[in-house]
Amino acid sequence: MRTSGPRYLCILALLALGKSAWALDENACRLQADALPAAFGQCATLSVPENYAAPEGTRLALYVARVPATSANPRPDPLVLISGGPGQSAIDFYLQSRAAFELVRRDRDIVLLDQRGTGRSAAGLQCELPEGMELEMAGNEVLDRVIAACLTELSHDPAAFTTSVAVRDLERLRDALGIAEWNLYGISYGTRVAQHYLRRYPEATRAVILDGIVPAALALGPDIAPNAQAALDAIWQRCAEAAACAERFGDLPGKFEAVQQRLAAAALSIDTSDPVSGNALQMRFGENEFRAVVRLMSYSAQTAALLPLVVDEAHAGNYRPLAGQAQIVVEGLSESLSFAMHNSVVCTEDAPFFPADAQASAAGAYLGNSVFGALETICARWPRGVLDEDFKTAVRSDRPVLLLSGQNDPVTPPAYAEAVRDGGLSNTIHLIGRGQGHGLAAVACVPRLMLNEPEPGRLDAACLADEAPTPFFLSFQGPAP
Repeated sequence: MRTSGPRYLCILALLALGKSAWALDENACRLQADALPAAFGQCATLSVPENYAAPEGTRLALYVARVPATSANPRPDPLVLISGGPGQSAIDFYLQSRAAFELVRRDRDIVLLDQRGTGRSAAGLQCELPEGMELEMAGNEVLDRVIAACLTELSHDPAAFTTSVAVRDLERLRDALGIAEWNLYGISYGTRVAQHYLRRYPEATRAVILDGIVPAALALGPDIAPNAQAALDAIWQRCAEAAACAERFGDLPGKFEAVQQRLAAAALSIDTSDPVSGNALQMRFGENEFRAVVRLMSYSAQTAALLPLVVDEAHAGNYRPLAGQAQIVVEGLSESLSFAMHNSVVCTEDAPFFPADAQASAAGAYLGNSVFGALETICARWPRGVLDEDFKTAVRSDRPVLLLSGQNDPVTPPAYAEAVRDGGLSNTIHLIGRGQGHGLAAVACVPRLMLNEPEPGRLDAACLADEAPTPFFLSFQGPAP
């Protein structure tokens, strides 16, 4: 009998899946998403009421997956991944970031629940959107038409797709799996879910990792523009302090402003290509597209390293590199998020709490009120959903919490983590990645620090402090040495 090759490895993987039984009716499955390596897991459907106040009414089928630990005797407390957006699939997030969690998976299962309204749990809360639509690129007239059409396509009540309801789904899952307590990892919006779960179910929560933290009390929206400006200023400053970058690109803030003014005066039609198919296409590229791609490129230290080069090229009249990045990062984001679920969360948990003078915070920022204005337009039409009375209050807990922040995070800066800690988390460690952007799980040594069990308040994170951000690209051949 032959005992080598891909088929044999698949058999071994499937056999390994049977070593831990679920209370749910599960099946071995292959988790996959476009252009991402697949993973083997055990999958099941969790039935939950759409409205917990009417448990005999409409039900939702939520997609659940477990990626088993590589240990023959895994620990009883798995790690649950809660993705961001709002609106991203937890399973897709895992497939994108799986390397960050392989050390955790040595002795713990990874549990994935596509939150109601997202990914494989989106049936009944889906609507067709214009291809490649991104909020701040759309404009109010387009958004008005899209929202009206979207609401007519929904077969579920959008008011039932908020964080206050989602944490009840998570607790229903924990109970169905017979798990006494588990660990939570939340990224971006997922940190809001993790905090509210910790508030609601402290006895079921062993430890929490919050990566790119959104404080519970924060109305996310008005500060997006000033935070994005601060991150961009830090990128320009880092280039100015690096001799080779400063010599190569000169006055980047001035060039950036000149490009933005040109595009505000007249949008361009640029010949580019689809990043997946390679097919040629023409793209409208104006001020809105420029602001959107710069904002999203600043999320990651890797793509931020390209910003001086692509802005310099645009200043010299070559807009194709920027347009190419827009095809990749902007359209990729719009395809990965549930528009309807995103609206249900933001229009319930953020927009009603915007201060009266919110637009003033965008003064002088390159984004202006593009993001904030889009949220206001959407939420003027979108129904508000379920919100627990204490939802916007700080979470108080003595459970161990690891806070992860990027120094140059354009949407959830380190100050947000400090606010969460000072608000009532008494057992925390806050790690800040130098020059890093949004999300630290895969950066440097962070994978081996997650669920590490040091002395209270102590964690040897010198390895992260020594990690420099990605060097700037001085040409399209690659980053500088």
